[in-house]
Amino acid sequence: MENENFANFLKHCQQRVNKKLTYVLDEKNDDNNLLNEAIIYSVLNGGKRLRPTLTYATAEAIGELTEDTDFVAMAVELIHAYSLIHDDLPSMDDDSLRRNQPTCHVVFGEALAILAGDALQSLAFIQLTKLNKVSPEISLTLISSLANAAGPEGMVKGQAIDINSVNRFLTLEELELMHHKKTGALILASIIMGALSTGKATKLQLDALKNYGISIGLAFQVQDDILDVSGETKIIGKVAGSDQVLNKATYVKLLGLDGARKKALQLHESAIAALEIFDGNAKQLRAIADYVISRKF
Repeated sequence: MENENFANFLKHCQQRVNKKLTYVLDEKNDDNNLLNEAIIYSVLNGGKRLRPTLTYATAEAIGELTEDTDFVAMAVELIHAYSLIHDDLPSMDDDSLRRNQPTCHVVFGEALAILAGDALQSLAFIQLTKLNKVSPEISLTLISSLANAAGPEGMVKGQAIDINSVNRFLTLEELELMHHKKTGALILASIIMGALSTGKATKLQLDALKNYGISIGLAFQVQDDILDVSGETKIIGKVAGSDQVLNKATYVKLLGLDGARKKALQLHESAIAALEIFDGNAKQLRAIADYVISRKF
């Protein structure tokens, strides 16, 4: 029953943010040019919408979803979409498949893919200029939270470390730093920004959510590394084994498959423990922690 409830919640969040994103992107598509086609292709071409779901689940745990929560959910998903376009580029991971579809640069060319990613980054911050329920101080905190998560001390730094790690040995500490930045920073921002969007989050709640977010952000990447060697391309939505081909540093490479699975379970336990102060209000956040390490309903 709990799995069914979460499946319904995830579907509801996906539909909610997709409806909002479709409206925003349709507004920008009045001249029907290739750039807009590339943007729409990259955003609306499937995806689990995990980050917006975390935003909605966190707002629900605090007590209230508002229109501002929708703006935050769109912003984090647009940043995520931009990061995937750039991550897939020939100069980065050179991936040809994303969400079981050809990647943006394969369909539209490398130059247009870069521009589509750039545009999505700008569109993300435009959504945060529309905040109208929270105070100006919280609005600025939301903007800076997303900028920090996406920028040179967050996701971009993690990608730079990742590029430089090819054919190099990384210690566990170095690997965790890379993934805290590359994957974990935006996941954590999705959670904290969801809480802030309610205008009601306390420091105690934000501290607990930070611990939860750090744990599931890392667990997500550990599970990704596991799926890269044990999953099927059609299930994971990208070419399986690509990390091995590129000789990238991964948790499986460093800890072995069993060690990586044990690490994922430890991080899951830490995430669940961090939610104790919320009692029953965080059931969807707990369900997301389960989903992150199973990728099943």
